[in-house]
Amino acid sequence: MAFRAAISLASGTEESFFNLNCSGPPPVIGIVGDASSTPSIAISSVLGLFRVPILVHYLQKVNFTTGFGDHVSFDKNGDALAIYDVLNWQPSSDGSITIHKIGVVNEGAATGMVLTLDEEAIYWNFEAKKPPRSVCSESCSPGTRRATRKGLPVCCFDCLPCGDGEISNTTDSIECTACPEDFWSNPDKDQCVPKEEEFLSYEETLGISLTTVSLLGTCFCALVMVIFALHRNTPIVRANNSELSFLLLLSLKLCFLCVLLFIGQPQLWTCQLRHAVFGISFVLCVSSILVKTMVVIAVFKSSRPEGKGAMKWFGAVQQRCTVLILTALQVVICAVWLSTASPTPHKNNQYIRSKIVYECAIGSVAGFSMLLGYIGLLAAVSFLLAFLARNLPDNFNEAKFITFSMLIFCAVWIAFVPAYVSSPGKYAVAVEIFAILASSFGLLVAIFAPKCYIILLHPERNTKKAMMGRETQKK
Repeated sequence: MAFRAAISLASGTEESFFNLNCSGPPPVIGIVGDASSTPSIAISSVLGLFRVPILVHYLQKVNFTTGFGDHVSFDKNGDALAIYDVLNWQPSSDGSITIHKIGVVNEGAATGMVLTLDEEAIYWNFEAKKPPRSVCSESCSPGTRRATRKGLPVCCFDCLPCGDGEISNTTDSIECTACPEDFWSNPDKDQCVPKEEEFLSYEETLGISLTTVSLLGTCFCALVMVIFALHRNTPIVRANNSELSFLLLLSLKLCFLCVLLFIGQPQLWTCQLRHAVFGISFVLCVSSILVKTMVVIAVFKSSRPEGKGAMKWFGAVQQRCTVLILTALQVVICAVWLSTASPTPHKNNQYIRSKIVYECAIGSVAGFSMLLGYIGLLAAVSFLLAFLARNLPDNFNEAKFITFSMLIFCAVWIAFVPAYVSSPGKYAVAVEIFAILASSFGLLVAIFAPKCYIILLHPERNTKKAMMGRETQKK
């Protein structure tokens, strides 16, 4: 077929000879060669007998593919271009040699010499004379590492992405490098970037919401203080011990304001003050409620003949001293805690490895536990006394309000413990703030809302006669 094509070109015949079917007996008699050889090599052997310059000239123009998929072409000397296998000899651990066919070289390709490896091809230029690189896999880009395929040549490998916190910034890296402690890998895993810092900020929605609620609670306390001050001579204010009421409102205002120390990036002074102010404010609040409860019981007993001397033990001086002593104990606890194992700012990398969580390490679990435990003890005693005095007559129904307020207070702080322990990072701080705000609002509403309701909306009931009338009616 190749000979016929060359003769046709030489004679000027424009017979088409492309994509001819080479089936059937060959038209040239006397071809000698290996049956396994390609048609190009076999034809070249025969044409060697007739090799003349003009014939070589036309042989160079022969370029077609047979029906069997073999490509037929000749070089400048009239020689057929070879097609041969590329073999890889691999030594085994036992010393034996295993031969693997890894590709095929085709010198007669229309695009130049082609090396086909599996399903990929490598091209090179004859004239540039370039040692093509035999590879089985593409290069691994930065952000990945090479993993050799078992049982295959070293040029066969997989590209595995680097893990979280690891990078590779070169091509065909054999391993990934871990980022420094305060850095983390970027999404492409080719560069270490500073870790994101996390804390309860004034700029985020949660921080803004909690700050707003804290300031609202402070304003409500101030409003109630103004109402009580303007009506301090009315029976309902005087009957509920105005001095202790003002002290309780002041302590509640401090409870609301201490929330601000929990928001923002922890500093040494905020870590030291936040729990101290919180603990002292709540003890001042609960001790005021405890003394109010004791005064309610003493007033009720003094109204009866057998208990007329009860109030001499609960005069104004005794009330102030009791609140002062109970609060001083909490001050001592805080002072010992801060002087021995003070809370300090801490960068936590354990909650979320990709972030730096700023928090206040409490320093001493025992100190923090004693602070909370003392508040809980005073709250429990107040609740117990108020519960026992809940059935006093209506004009002494302060005990009912105290019972309800302390029930809310205790429920909030009992639920706080497991929620605080199970919350990570800034959400633990948010849980503590929520407990402070919820318990403070519970005390403010339960104790002062009924009084403000009568003072503002039903002033006719804010008289001594009305209070004594309800008592008489109930009796």
